[in-house]
Amino acid sequence: MTTPSPTAPFAQLLPLAWRPRYDASWRLLRGDRPIGVLLLLWPTLIALWVAAEGWPGLHLLLVFGLGVWLCRSAGCVINDYADRWLDGRVQRTRERPLVAGQLSGRFALGLFAALMALAFLLVLSTNAKTVALSVVALGLAAAYPYMKRWTDLPQVWLGLAFSWGIPMAFTAVHDRWPPPEAWLLLCANLLWTTAYDTWYAMVDREDDRRAGSRSIALLLGDLDVPVIAVLTLLFLAAMALLGLRLDYGIGWWLGFGLAVVFALLPFRYGRSRHPADCFRAFKANQTVGAALFGGVFMQHLFVA
Repeated sequence: MTTPSPTAPFAQLLPLAWRPRYDASWRLLRGDRPIGVLLLLWPTLIALWVAAEGWPGLHLLLVFGLGVWLCRSAGCVINDYADRWLDGRVQRTRERPLVAGQLSGRFALGLFAALMALAFLLVLSTNAKTVALSVVALGLAAAYPYMKRWTDLPQVWLGLAFSWGIPMAFTAVHDRWPPPEAWLLLCANLLWTTAYDTWYAMVDREDDRRAGSRSIALLLGDLDVPVIAVLTLLFLAAMALLGLRLDYGIGWWLGFGLAVVFALLPFRYGRSRHPADCFRAFKANQTVGAALFGGVFMQHLFVA
């Protein structure tokens, strides 16, 4: 009998026969790896605070906070479903539940549909424009896993999918189409996501090459670290421009300064290109998002 993972909450409350399936479902959702939630949550919170010029209200905070978890979980499920052909050939992913036969493809599709339906119900409590934008978000999330078959730039598509909550947040706050600042923030986040997901792609580069998968890390070759550096600098420049456009003060610039430090530090070890160092560089980006949100939060806290 498979022992439930300690990261699967409330496993001990379930009948013994149900625990392995529950644990496998939790791992399929990446419930044991919350970094993806954080990387998606920080820009969404930044967008909410910028749009609302401070506290966005409990309703929108719950809608977008729960929506982030549901959409990220759904994205992991459909990614594993689409990558069944690949995951078994990659050292890091060969124990994932669908590849290991712990869950079926039909179960994964049903779980994906249920998660997206719950996220859509949350969006229905906002306004018609936000609902319209959510349809685009669904298409981006559903198509992303197949990009590594069709293009060498799946990381760019992921950046767009991870950024689409930004215009949705602005529209939910104001019930009108997003202003230029929303699109500037989206472009900045697209650059950032592409940069950190390229670190992530470098972890599996050799396995992906053997398996026939495509990624920006394979496309760039030895230019990978220089391109990540350029993307990171452009991202920071876009965020600085956002602060200038919004006439932000000391609170924002303190957070931005920390973000610059956190964004550049991973190059000290990531430039080795060793898979463990690349994964460490990828994970370090959660502090970048936290620092930027801290800057926005302090800006509006001081102004208030």
